[in-house]
Amino acid sequence: MSIRNIILALGATAGLAACGNTIGEQGLGGAAVGAGAAAVTGGSLAQGAAIGAAANVGYCQLNPGKCN
Repeated sequence: MSIRNIILALGATAGLAACGNTIGEQGLGGAAVGAGAAAVTGGSLAQGAAIGAAANVGYCQLNPGKCN
């Protein structure tokens, strides 16, 4: 993996820090980051979006004080 791809992947995952206020925003933000990371690493966009959305919603629901 090139250094460019690593930097892009790290930048995309930094977006997880801003979870969103509603479950919809959390899911959409996670899906965007997951799809972006999948695109950079050559993975499946749909799978990356699904994993990102589920992970972001799960994290924000379990740790609400860290997401808002």
